[in-house]
Amino acid sequence: MKLGKVEFCHFLQILALFLCLSGLNQAEITRPRSKPYFQSGRTRTKRSWVWNQFFVLEEYMGTDPLYVGKLHSDVDKGDGSIKYILSGEGASSIFIIDENTGDIHATKRLDREEQAYYTLRAQALDRLTNKPVEPESEFVIKIQDINDNEPKFLDGPYTAGVPEMSPVGTSVVQVTATDADDPTYGNSARVVYSILQGQPYFSVEPKTGVIKTALPNMDREAKDQYLLVIQAKDMVGQNGGLSGTTSVTVTLTDVNDNPPRFPRRSYQYNVPESLPVASVVARIKAADADVGPNAEMEYKIVDGDGLGVFKVSVDKETQEGIITIQKELDFEAKTSYTLRIEAANLHVDPRFLSLGPFSDMTTVKIIVEDVDEPPVFTSRLYSMVVSEAAKVGTIIGTVAAHDPDASNSPVRYSIDRNTDLERYFNIDANSGVITTAKSLDRETNAVHNITVLAMESQNPAQIGRGYVAITILDINDNAPEFAMEYETTVCENAQPGQVIQKISAIDKDDPPNGHQFYFSLTAEAANNHNFTLQDNKVLVLLIVTMRRRKKEPLIFDEERDIRENIVRYDDEGGGEEDTEAFDMAALRNLNIMRDTKTRRDVTPEIQFLSRPTFKSIPDNVIFREFIWERLKEADVDPCAPPYDSLQTYAFEGNGSVAESLSSLDSISSNSDQNYDYLSDWGPRFKRLADMYGTGPECLYS
Repeated sequence: MKLGKVEFCHFLQILALFLCLSGLNQAEITRPRSKPYFQSGRTRTKRSWVWNQFFVLEEYMGTDPLYVGKLHSDVDKGDGSIKYILSGEGASSIFIIDENTGDIHATKRLDREEQAYYTLRAQALDRLTNKPVEPESEFVIKIQDINDNEPKFLDGPYTAGVPEMSPVGTSVVQVTATDADDPTYGNSARVVYSILQGQPYFSVEPKTGVIKTALPNMDREAKDQYLLVIQAKDMVGQNGGLSGTTSVTVTLTDVNDNPPRFPRRSYQYNVPESLPVASVVARIKAADADVGPNAEMEYKIVDGDGLGVFKVSVDKETQEGIITIQKELDFEAKTSYTLRIEAANLHVDPRFLSLGPFSDMTTVKIIVEDVDEPPVFTSRLYSMVVSEAAKVGTIIGTVAAHDPDASNSPVRYSIDRNTDLERYFNIDANSGVITTAKSLDRETNAVHNITVLAMESQNPAQIGRGYVAITILDINDNAPEFAMEYETTVCENAQPGQVIQKISAIDKDDPPNGHQFYFSLTAEAANNHNFTLQDNKVLVLLIVTMRRRKKEPLIFDEERDIRENIVRYDDEGGGEEDTEAFDMAALRNLNIMRDTKTRRDVTPEIQFLSRPTFKSIPDNVIFREFIWERLKEADVDPCAPPYDSLQTYAFEGNGSVAESLSSLDSISSNSDQNYDYLSDWGPRFKRLADMYGTGPECLYS
């Protein structure tokens, strides 16, 4: 491939432009030898077209297509027989070729930052046969860079912090700018950094972009924030280079370089003497220009006459010293207190100890104001005693109260009747003397707790309270009582000297040395020689002294003893005509009166223990009387065997005067028979009495 005169002129123009803008040399086009091919009759070596790359400047702004280069084959004799074809990236759309001359032009503006090079293929064809006269060859069109991109801070704007009082040269932050131009071609992408705003406090290293402190002792309390403007310029900072900027906000972080200081050397506060314990008296604060943990402090009372009366603590949120009361204030006892309070930092930085002690002192004077207080009793609790035999008006004791204020107002006394509802006591309004108003009974109430009110005569709203405990002394005004009602039973075969009952007594009184009871039998019971009473000062023993006797039948009338009369009804017929086994006359006589039989084993002296007998018997109760007598005898004889028997009276036939004796149909019948007597038979017959009886009362209820 050869260059004509026109092509050579273009080449010189391009070369001059490259030298001016980029200082680089035009890439060379090489044409290595190809393999020889043979033609008939003679042999010669033929060179093929091969090249590395074309160069074209980016950002061409002209109106005409930009000339890129020319393709030419040795086979082309200039007679138009050769046709050039271009294919590959951007062929026809960006790059076009003159098929006759092989000239290549760029029809669009090129941007190296978008695409740095294009790979294309060129081919020379015989125009007539459309066959290649040269092998297809690949070449590259490289977009030549120009300085058309300024440096940019992709991570900006920046924020950073550095401790206050840092030494010169302390690193703060590093900024970085990037340039989209080709870093391998010229200085278009070589940037340097400079500071446009922020001097003389900070500086920046030109090559690395590291920002450092430039002044010593920068004080956060004077100025805590700085705005820096950093510039990055390409072309190594030379004139004509492009530049970009970013902002850096630098904040000075706090260190403990300021000791606490009280704004005033002394403070004074007035508080009423009635202020409750734990109440806040005042809040004081030592100023500290530092912040956060560096401003945390503690307060303490180091001197003064109020060490035990007041205390100081710190408010964690506001760092204030809170003065509170620990003990009650009394204007009459002390009218003022003086406190020396110290405030000190909790976290001290040894680097700044030379700035002075990180603590401060102040004086707090507390003035106690007088408050009208209620009367005060000489004792919080009065203990008094009085006999229950005391007459109405008896003096029990005296209470005293006074006005603690300087006015010393007179005091009047009264009893809080809510604590003395029965009005047992009175109090003299002027002297405070307590007297009895009613008769007292220790057994009813042994201790009276009353509240006495003391009221200022000049200000009745001021009321003091005193408490009085009045103990009632006992006298022997109650007779002894038996602990319970005794019902004693004894077996007929009891041995002489056998204890059959222990009896005890109680007394509502409370003598100092305990009770001393004495027991004896009544004159009526003392005549019964079967029993003796032994008084052992605590309990009493009832002892059997009777001799053993021969056991005799319990009933005088042996004919009435139903246990010895066995009646058999195992024959048929007869009905009421059968009178051999039983006397039917007794059944027909319904108004028989019976006297109570006397027990042979019970002496007349203790017959009062037996239950009373009935002297009149209602109709149709002959069998009821018989059963009741047997029950009564068994009740008073605990040693008697249980003679239980079951007899059935089922009379057959008609015309029976006594009719049926069975009670099976009693509930459903309209019989006028009364079963209330079942209630007299004791607890064991209570269920039957509830079922058949109609009377509401029971003997052993």
